[in-house]
Amino acid sequence: MSKKGTLYMIPITLGETAINQVIPEYNTNIINEIDTYIVENIKTARRFLKKSGIIKPINELTFFELNKRTQETELPTFLKSIAEGKNIGVLSEAGCPGIADPGADIVDLAQRTNIKVVPLVGPSSILLALMASGFNGQSFCFNGYLPKDQKDRTYKLKDLERLVKNKQQTQIFIETPYRNHHVLEDILKNCFNTTKLCIAVDITLQSEQITTKTVEEWKKTNINLNKRPCLFLIG
Repeated sequence: MSKKGTLYMIPITLGETAINQVIPEYNTNIINEIDTYIVENIKTARRFLKKSGIIKPINELTFFELNKRTQETELPTFLKSIAEGKNIGVLSEAGCPGIADPGADIVDLAQRTNIKVVPLVGPSSILLALMASGFNGQSFCFNGYLPKDQKDRTYKLKDLERLVKNKQQTQIFIETPYRNHHVLEDILKNCFNTTKLCIAVDITLQSEQITTKTVEEWKKTNINLNKRPCLFLIG
């Protein structure tokens, strides 16, 4: 019986960042051993692989798209070549696959079917933002997206603020780039002036900004968050 292949979790850049700034050479070596990829977006994956200097022609690679439109019944077919001893790579839209990313679903299946999963080193916007925030790095929670409804979002913000105060636990969340300012406005309107807020924008890019201020100080600060990848941290 042939040995099973390995499922590699391959981080990609968070934007237009030089590969050698955030991706180890070892990852590129692994990429050049893989013919099949499970990706959130094929266009983004192809662009990243070309940027990584992949040797194999892109057109000879196999891509399976895993996103909100993917049916659960499709997942086993994505891993079929693993049984033949071939390795498969998982790529997110940005950063680390499986973290705030549908790639977690394929990893869950791999774990349940005794497929070896190997995470490779690469940029995580969540950890990088936390590292630079000055907030508690021993107890923290990533909350993903806040509710779209403003009333529900306000309630959630107050709840997160209570967790920071009562548990000294850093609270991290994100928003779609075109709604960043709406979230910031809600934070400044509803949180205490003494609450500390870190805004991390364009992480690893030349335009990177990671700044921590009190809510009162942010009220006096102008920052352009429009259409920029951003994380918010309360601590």
